[in-house]
Amino acid sequence: MGAPKQTPDGSHAPDHDPGRYRPGYERVAEQLLNHIAEQNLRPGDRLPTEQKLAELLGASRNVTREAVKTLAGIGRLSVRRGAGIFVAESAGGLVDDEQTLHFRPTSMEHVLMLLDYRTVIETETARRAASLATPLEVREIRGSATTSASTARAADAYGFAEADAAFHNAVGAAAHNLFLRSSIGNIRRLAAQSDVLLFHGDAPGSLEVAAEQHLGIAEAVAAGDAERAAALMAEHIATTRRQFERKIRDRLFHMDERTQPPGVPGQRADPPAASAS
Repeated sequence: MGAPKQTPDGSHAPDHDPGRYRPGYERVAEQLLNHIAEQNLRPGDRLPTEQKLAELLGASRNVTREAVKTLAGIGRLSVRRGAGIFVAESAGGLVDDEQTLHFRPTSMEHVLMLLDYRTVIETETARRAASLATPLEVREIRGSATTSASTARAADAYGFAEADAAFHNAVGAAAHNLFLRSSIGNIRRLAAQSDVLLFHGDAPGSLEVAAEQHLGIAEAVAAGDAERAAALMAEHIATTRRQFERKIRDRLFHMDERTQPPGVPGQRADPPAASAS
């Protein structure tokens, strides 16, 4: 298979499967995050001009502009009129230390580490919520779980995303620990970056499965069953992890398939290592 075809805006057009299409600006956004990490740029550091970035990344200026807008939208860059492009001060919810500052939302290794951290934080949060939730907090948890189920049945991805956020935030609030609640907020902001750059904002798996799991967790919290609430939350996140792994591997496989050298039709190499993404 030859080199991938490009559209006028620099995007990579699908060979035969529309599901493989990935806009050029998303690829450039990924390159730009890698550049920031490689240069060890810090919050507040200034980046080259849009034109210089385009030259550095081998992209058109229009595609680079869209990539910068996308990264600004997810909180990784700050664009100041008349001043330039900067690494965002908040870094999109990242803790300001060397280990987490350069989170790469398109790296399977980083995404899986984030999910592992989420398991640690949210299982404990669910356990505490089952022991400490007030009747009003239980009602909030149940209500958001029910809304997630109704939006999932209606295939309303936007409505589900709102209900999903409300559910996890409600469980976090019921744990009565501001640090756990803050950690959940940070995790969700980071996960949203992967949603945008990997999945175009779509959920990586079945909304109905996730909603059913929400309902189960809500009932365990309502019953005061701390261990069951923790176990169900762990399974909920494990399901998400499996869905992410499948989606990311599919994406890497298709990227690899497109870069096969000419003269080897039908030959498929193994997907590249996750750490290389």
